[in-house]
Amino acid sequence: MATREQELLQLKELLVDGGTVLLGSDISPNLLSDFIGQDIGFAEAYVKVASGAEVGSVVKFAASHDQPITIRGAGTNLVGSTIPHGGIVLDVSGLNRILELDEENRTILVEPGVLLCDLQQYVEERGLFYPPDPAEKRATIGGNIATNAGGMRAVKYGVTRDFVLGLEVVTATGETVFLGSKCLKDATGLPLKQLLIGSEGTLGVITKCLLRLISKPEATAHALVGFSSLKEAITAVNDLHAANLAPTAIEFVEKKVIAFGESFVQQNFPLPNSIAYLVITFDGPKSELQDKLTRCHEVLASSHSIEFLPLEDPTVANNVWTIRAALAKAVQASGIWEPVDTVVPLSDIASFVEYLEELSAETGVRILAFGHAGDGNVHLCILKDDLPVEAWPQTLDVVLSKLYRRVYQLHGKIAAEHGIGRHKRKYFLQEVNDTELELMRLVKHALDPQNLFNPQSGYTA
Repeated sequence: MATREQELLQLKELLVDGGTVLLGSDISPNLLSDFIGQDIGFAEAYVKVASGAEVGSVVKFAASHDQPITIRGAGTNLVGSTIPHGGIVLDVSGLNRILELDEENRTILVEPGVLLCDLQQYVEERGLFYPPDPAEKRATIGGNIATNAGGMRAVKYGVTRDFVLGLEVVTATGETVFLGSKCLKDATGLPLKQLLIGSEGTLGVITKCLLRLISKPEATAHALVGFSSLKEAITAVNDLHAANLAPTAIEFVEKKVIAFGESFVQQNFPLPNSIAYLVITFDGPKSELQDKLTRCHEVLASSHSIEFLPLEDPTVANNVWTIRAALAKAVQASGIWEPVDTVVPLSDIASFVEYLEELSAETGVRILAFGHAGDGNVHLCILKDDLPVEAWPQTLDVVLSKLYRRVYQLHGKIAAEHGIGRHKRKYFLQEVNDTELELMRLVKHALDPQNLFNPQSGYTA
């Protein structure tokens, strides 16, 4: 009878297109974790595939040998989705080719390992535009689809789901199927591809992505607006929506959070006397943008005491966006922390942020807030600071339990764009409706009856 190691060595024979296999202790710890890197999992095998055919072969092997599969891309996730608990890590980051640009139909076909930054550069050089814009530009397109990533421009254009026309998927039996088409309308049967989007790798392995493109906006304009408090900044968001200004993005951030980013990238943020900020973006015809900025200034100044700075200097604008994009990395460099990605109705953003201040005072734990004010997506960084390491897990659990309870009380959700993964699983199961959970698990069982894919993640049994 073959030993487990001998069985796993058979994987090498399946990788006929150049994929690689590592076993046991040969697997680097960074391949067993997520972006935060505080939790390290374990796996019997790590497989980096070189083709969709190899994916199918690995899945069939896993099914026949009862080996769970944890799917991995660039490893930029923040909720432990790529942390394995045994079985096989299936790395699809090597599937990174741009396969077809169809300019007539405005679609692009790519493999899941293509990085967001590379896709954006490729299409924009050709006068086209892929609007989804998560902060982590070196995340993969497959990962963006698996979490239904949103990003800054979601307030105007929508999220990743809104730009996925089709997916090639390897099912739990190892078979390959293409879901969707280049057609903009499709009422032909159940929308199966929609189940894969946001499923966090629990229903199948994405091997090709057909994406919708639009024309690249002629120009973009930004303004930085400083406020005396975060609550004042959040309240101002409703004024922008009421004025029908149609901003592309509205980001909010506190000065105390900005300090992390400034130190990390060694750049200075404008308007240093303000306590909180909105970064507002407009895009469209160049002739209209100045009027939009002027109107934006008038609307905000009529009800709030503000500092208003159009980001017309390229250096200043670059500093603002560089610091904003680096916040998660900057906070991570400061020590142990927990990222939180919540979403609440727009009308409740201000009251939620106010509650966070109360929770911080009650628990003695520092909570930093920033995020996408235009769509209610509130990002939080919960910092350990000087709290003893042995007290951190229990304290964090108390903070998260209360925080997520308030999110549900406000009819919000505990994951806006990062997913549930392993880190939020406990809190999700505490709050989700029993009937809704059962329906999710019925879908999981129908598409993955052996519970092969990410079996301890999110809603899975």
